[in-house]
Order: sequence, then C-alpha cells, then structure tokens
Amino acid sequence: MYRTHNCGELRSEHIGQEVTLSGWLNKNRDYGSMTFIDLRDRYGITQLVFNTETNENLYNDAKKLGREYVLRIVGIVAERSNKNPKISTGDIEIIVSDLEVLNESKVPPFTIEDETDGGDEIRMKYRYLDLRRNPVQQNLFFRSKVAIETRKYLANHNFIEVETPVLIKSTPEGARDFVVPSRMNQGQFYALPQSPQTFKQLLMVSGFDKYFQLVKCFRDEDLRADRQPEFTQIDCEMCFVTQDEILQTFEGLTKHLFKTCLEVELSDFPRMTYDEAIKRYGSDKPDTRFGMEFIELNDLSKGYGFPVFDNAEMVVSICAKGQADSYSNKDIKKLTSWVQRPQIGAKGLVYVKYNLDGSIKSSVGKFYNDEQLMGWLERAKAEKGDMLLILCGDTDTVRGQLSDLRLEMGDRMGLRKTGFNPLWVVDFPLLEWDEESERFHAMHHPFTSPKEEDKERMLTGDHSTMKALRADAYDLVINGWEIGGGSIRIFDRELQAKNFKLLGFTEEEAEAQFGFLLNAFEYGAPPHGGIAFGFDRLCSIMKGAVSIRDFIAFPKNNQGRDIMIDAPAVIDNIQLDELGIGVVIEKDA
Repeated sequence: MYRTHNCGELRSEHIGQEVTLSGWLNKNRDYGSMTFIDLRDRYGITQLVFNTETNENLYNDAKKLGREYVLRIVGIVAERSNKNPKISTGDIEIIVSDLEVLNESKVPPFTIEDETDGGDEIRMKYRYLDLRRNPVQQNLFFRSKVAIETRKYLANHNFIEVETPVLIKSTPEGARDFVVPSRMNQGQFYALPQSPQTFKQLLMVSGFDKYFQLVKCFRDEDLRADRQPEFTQIDCEMCFVTQDEILQTFEGLTKHLFKTCLEVELSDFPRMTYDEAIKRYGSDKPDTRFGMEFIELNDLSKGYGFPVFDNAEMVVSICAKGQADSYSNKDIKKLTSWVQRPQIGAKGLVYVKYNLDGSIKSSVGKFYNDEQLMGWLERAKAEKGDMLLILCGDTDTVRGQLSDLRLEMGDRMGLRKTGFNPLWVVDFPLLEWDEESERFHAMHHPFTSPKEEDKERMLTGDHSTMKALRADAYDLVINGWEIGGGSIRIFDRELQAKNFKLLGFTEEEAEAQFGFLLNAFEYGAPPHGGIAFGFDRLCSIMKGAVSIRDFIAFPKNNQGRDIMIDAPAVIDNIQLDELGIGVVIEKDA
C-alpha cells in the first residue's frame, strides 16, 4: 500500500494512528539531531520527523534526500509542538518508522513553491514541474469545477452534449485555419475547426433542440495574453428560441458558475446596444465597473480659432475625478506620450483642470476663456478637483483612442481592481465594410441573422443601405472582456445565399464552401440561435488572472510554440513524401 491517507488529510483526531503516506519531498530541514521533511502531494503538505533517538539510521538516510524525491513513509501521527496555522495539517506531524525512496530526482531548475524563482520560459519548458506548484494546480482544479458545473447546469436544462468533428473543411472567413494534409487524398487538406458553427446548426436541423459541447477550437492568429492557438469554448445552440430566451438561459449559467465556484451572487445583467456602448465608452466591450463616460464637445469647442479642434470630426473627453492636483505638467507630458505611442496613435492630448480653489487651467487656455472652458466642465458634471482629458480626430479612431485612455486612467486611479460587472451588448452591425478589400465582412460570422425588421431591406435593398443592417447578435462582457458571443442564425436558404453574396461569394463559391448547409435549410430547418463562451478566458476573469495560459495545463508561448515538446517541428521527408507535399524544408535549416 502506497498510502492510507493523503498529505492534506491528517488532523488531531488521527494522533496515535499508524499511517502510510506517499508524495514529493518539498523541503528538508536539518537541526543536528533532528531532521524535518515537508512531504507534498496535490492535497497538501505533512511534516515528517526523523531523529537520532528514534532511529539513527533513518535519520541519516533522511539527511541525504533531495528536493522532489518521491517517498513512501510509515509512521505514527503525533501532536506538533510548534503548530503551523498556514497549512491544513499544521496541528500534527509524523514520527517516521519506515522510509522508502520510490524515485530520486534531479535538482529542479526552479523552486516548486507558491512564489517560485523561475521565469515564464523556463517554467513552460518544464511545465510538468510547474504543474506541481500549488497556485498552478489550484487554477486547474478551478477550471475543472467550472467545467463540471457547466455540464450540470446545461444537463439540468435539457441540453445534450454532442461531439462534432475535428477534421473539417477550410473556410475563407474569420481567422486563418490550421490545415492537416490527407495521406489518402493527396493534395487535399482538412482544417482544424475555428468553431463547430455549421455542425451545431445542422444538429438543430436534425431536431436535437438543445446542444452543448466543451470543445477545442483552433485559430492560426497573432497571440496575446487572452489568446492561444488552441482554446476551449462552451459551445451551445438552441432551436425555437428568441434572443431573450437565449440571454436568459446563459445569464442563468453565468450566475450559476459564479455562485457555485466563487460564492459570488450576480445581479441581473443590464443590456446595452452596440451603438450606445461605442458612444458612451468607445468600445463594444466596456468595463462598466467605473464611470468616466465620454463627453462630446463638438458644439462647445469648434469655431473658436483652435484649428486642431476646428478640423476634427469629433472632439470628445473623459472626466478624471479628483485628478486635477495629482497631475503636474511633467505627468501630463508623460500621459501625452502614452497616448501618442503607436499602439494608441493619438496626435496629442488636451487637458482642462478644475482646481480646488475654483480656478481653471488648460493646455488650450489661450484659445478659450474661463467661461467657455466652464461650459465643458459643466457638460462633464465636473467638480472642483476634477480634470478633463480631451482627444480629437476621426470619429471611429478617436473613440477607440479615448477608450484606451479611459482604461489606463481607470487602472491608474485604482478603479478596476475588484468586483464583477456583467453586461449584454446587443444589436451589433451585421456587416463591416473593408476599404482595402472593398467588400463587406461579417462582424460575427456569415450565418448571423439580421434583425427581423431588417430582413426585407437585406433582400431587396441596394448596396448603400447594407452598412445600416443590424444583426440579431449579442456579446456577454465582464469587466471589459468579451466572455462570449452569439446570435440568432439564418435558417432560410434565400436569406443565407443573399448574405454570402454581400460577403463577396459567387454562387459557385458559396455552393462549394457551404452547399451542405444551404441544402439542409431546404429540409425543414427550424429557427435557431446560440452562443459560445471562451472557457479559458471565463476562468481567468473569474479568478482575476492576467493570462489564459494560467488555466491551460500545457499552453503555447507568445510565438505559438510548445517549448516543452518543441512543437511545431520539422517532420521527416519520408512523411512529407507520403503526404504528397514533397520536400519543403531541410531538417537542419
């Protein structure tokens, strides 16, 4: 028997019992005639005691053991004289009577502790060691709990879990596909799914009514802290449903997960249209834990001889409460440099300070008198001690820039540290016009339905009216992060064909790519819609983590590489030849 108990299980009521434990040597402390070892497994840590009085040979053996040795011990549970309230087993220790080394270990390249000395790259190279650390394990336990509770909730709401194919057909919309060559069909390729979108719609045509899947998805796109080339979605679809019914169902799921996994009660989620979100926050995923909403100043700022504002399409500001005295001229210059970085791209920054003594100071004071500046402050509902920060430019561009500045000020002012503010953003545009390719792109995906009142205009309207089409689409946003998105789907062949045409598909291309779906719509397709949550991102937001990598057992780095197994890698020329690809690269190139 390797163990009668785990290393986090023993308590005072076990004193006097003989027990067997197995685990890893976490720490070894020698005090002359006595050696203490902390034995660790996934459940906790138990202190072992070896002394010369009890068994000198065991004591000498214990002194030679190194970190991460795998041990099996037998001993008697005793009361610990120097109790440790920081661990669950802190009231007891084990007086060891038998010791077996199950496996030795090299010295680890970093400390296996909560606060490790290992950097990201070394920990990812030895991820199997990093996974021994308690914080990393706790993240994966949390992920597992969220997955289990998701399945419970959806099963209780009559959803059926169905696995959809991993080897599918490449599609031209969205991010780049990962492709897989076929040996049996040389010159042809599968693609790994960016989502199971068409398959879950076909399941609705098949009459399954409510589907879900915790599914791996793959996108060959540039990586950030919240992106990985492979990730997991809570993927769902329902038929004979309205948008309201879908939002109610998945608002319920979100509330359930926060309550069962975090003991956090969420109130009802507010709803905001896309247009309102852009106007108030400059973003379709606003962080609503704090205010600092946009104040448009066109009518109050133009025509006073300041050419920068006069020539701008939009002059817009935010009010930073209580910051007038906090920002010196030097600080303002640093903030101006921050918004002028290429990542933001603003040309400059204008400020108006409403000082505590009632005076007004502004970087454009020579163009505007105090009465005019007071008009700006009054529109912003500014109080003494507040400061306006103002940007100008093309409407869409400057709103995005001010959104970034708003979030930065929210961080600097400590307004984004705690709490959860969920929000439904609805009524997205159906299509986006791309000037470079001179064609429309789907804002969500090509299968999203226009709102009911816009369907006729989509079928019969001219090109100039297409930009105004609204989608029956919705996103769940929490704390400024998009957690999930979905839509009511097109289920009519004529409407779907029209949407493909607007997106630049010829009839032949649409048939080649999606003929299977168009044909299915001719066999009694029901009204249907769904949603997908980014599962890794949801877990990281719930736990306040910076990166989704913290909740993935074996993540890739920022270059999309798994440096532990050294992938992607060159494959043998024999394999390439079997696949009909030919020799494309030398192994040592």
